[in-house]
Amino acid sequence: MSKIIIVEDDPMISEIYQKKFQDAGFEVSISDNGEQALTLVKNNKTDIILLDLLIPKMNGFDVIKNLRAGNFDPDIKIIVFSNLSQPEDRQKALQLGADGFLVKSDYTPNDLVKEIVRLMEQYKEEKKNEMNNGYKQKNNVSSESSNGGAKKILIIEDEAVFREMFGEKLKQDGFSVTCAENGAVGVKEALEGIYDLFIIDMIMPAMMGDEIIARLKLEDKTKNIPIIVLSASLDRMAQKEVEALGIEGFFVKTQIIPSELSRRVEAILNK
Repeated sequence: MSKIIIVEDDPMISEIYQKKFQDAGFEVSISDNGEQALTLVKNNKTDIILLDLLIPKMNGFDVIKNLRAGNFDPDIKIIVFSNLSQPEDRQKALQLGADGFLVKSDYTPNDLVKEIVRLMEQYKEEKKNEMNNGYKQKNNVSSESSNGGAKKILIIEDEAVFREMFGEKLKQDGFSVTCAENGAVGVKEALEGIYDLFIIDMIMPAMMGDEIIARLKLEDKTKNIPIIVLSASLDRMAQKEVEALGIEGFFVKTQIIPSELSRRVEAILNK
C-alpha cells in the first residue's frame, strides 16, 4: 500500500482528496500547513507528498527545500498540486527538487488519483531502469546508442524555461541536446544537422509548429525522423490535425514532467 501525505489548508478539499485516495487503496495522512507536513514525513514512512504551495507557516517551496536538504528520505516523491501555474513557479519547484507539478484546475479528484497512480508506476519503472543502468556501468556494459554515440535531440521551443527544464533532463539521461528558440532557426538547424528526434512547440515566433512539421516532412533528410509535439493547451481539433501529419506524440507541456518526456523519447527511439 502506497503512503501519501496530502498538504492542503482547505479542509473541505483535503477531505475530498483523502476519501478518493483511500478508496483507491492509499494510506493517507493530512496536513494543513508546511511545518506539520515536515513533522509527518519525519515520523512516518512516506512514498509521496501531494503539496500545495500556498499553505500556512511554511510555503510549499520551503517545504520542498527542507525535504531535499538531506535530512529526509531522498526517495520520497514530491508532487506539487497548486493553482500557481506560471512557468516560473513550475521551474522553481522542479529546481528545488519536486518530482512533478500539477495544476489544480486541470484535474477532478478522480482524475488526480488516476494521475498519481500513473506517476507512481512511472517512478517504479524509472527506479528499475536506474538499477539496470547501475548494473551495466558496474559490469562495463555499453549504454550508448547503436551508432556509437548519444542519440541527438533537437528542441524547437521559444520559452527558455521549457528549453532548460526538458533539455537538462534529457542531457542527464544521456541524450545529446540542441535547442532552437524559434521556428525558422529550428528548421534551419534540423536541415543542416543530424538528429534522431525532434521536440517541437506548437506556438512560436517566425514559424508555427505545424508549419515546421509540414516542412520537415517534405525533406528526404528529415521526413522519417520522429517528432514529439508540445502544446501550451490541449485543443483536440488541433491535436488531430497535427497527428495527421505523422508525429509520434502530442503532450501539454505544463502536464508532462521532464522525466516522463525523457522516458517517452527513449521509448520512441528504442522501437
